[in-house]
Amino acid sequence: MQAVIVNADAPLSLGDVPEPVVGPTDVLIQVKAAGLNRADLMQRAGLYPPPPGASDILGLEVAGTIAAVGTDVSEWATGDRVCALLGGGGYAEYATAEAGSVFPIADNMDFTHAACLPEAMMTVWANVFMRSALQPSEALLVHGGTSGIGVMAIQMARSAGAGTIFATAGSDEKVAVCTDLGATHAVNYRSQDFVEVVGANGGADVILDMVGGDYIQRNIMAANLNGRICNIAYQDGFEATVNFGPVLMKRLVLTATTLRARTAEEKRAIRDAVQSQFWADVASGAIKPVLDTALPMDEAEEAHQRLEAGGHIGKIILMR
Repeated sequence: MQAVIVNADAPLSLGDVPEPVVGPTDVLIQVKAAGLNRADLMQRAGLYPPPPGASDILGLEVAGTIAAVGTDVSEWATGDRVCALLGGGGYAEYATAEAGSVFPIADNMDFTHAACLPEAMMTVWANVFMRSALQPSEALLVHGGTSGIGVMAIQMARSAGAGTIFATAGSDEKVAVCTDLGATHAVNYRSQDFVEVVGANGGADVILDMVGGDYIQRNIMAANLNGRICNIAYQDGFEATVNFGPVLMKRLVLTATTLRARTAEEKRAIRDAVQSQFWADVASGAIKPVLDTALPMDEAEEAHQRLEAGGHIGKIILMR
């Protein structure tokens, strides 16, 4: 089969690789679309290796049709239209996924849009709702509000009955998108101080951050009493000088998680929660995928360049 190959110091290119082996609890998916994530850039740079047993081909989420099922799989059948979270292997003609990390695709959704959903929605559930325990009427601050994860966090929080939803973004165009998706206050971080805006509007009970760096201290200042701050990435750096006094006085929780290395059982529990709590909203269109760009698989290098530049709104997808 064909897959996108990483060559050191060279552009991404298509090449021939063996078809993946279907394990007892796996499904084999004929890939129609694959989502890009910043984790792909990190893996390509040698900073985020796949977990043991996962494919070393890039790609953490796909949409397509099931081509085969493992011997222990009963919930899926050949021909089912699905989208799925992967440990790796998405930039390819075929990919395997654990059966418990797979979602059905509604009849009214195409593969390209479905590929926008699995990684983002599972990440939001695991961090905003499970780890940080966002409650109805509480205030949420989402950094990177127009990222693939950010657009889902805003919509899922709105659907779950959150109170004030704050979002940060890097342009007025992106701010408008955040507002359209349901953000109560969207902040252009290039011209406004999100700490001031959040503080003037009641503070944040939960903060979802992928920036790190000096945002670590600023998040602490924006958080309410008993606030929870959850990092899922540190794009501006893992190190910061932090005054922990407010953490003590506000009784804050600072936490950080990743999704990729979790066990199959943990991912199944997250999948089940997303499907139970939010999948009807996806089917109805109340929660919608936000697609920035869809490019052919052989233009993966261009897609990576767009992702790294950071001007995108929503997901970048590779199509087969």
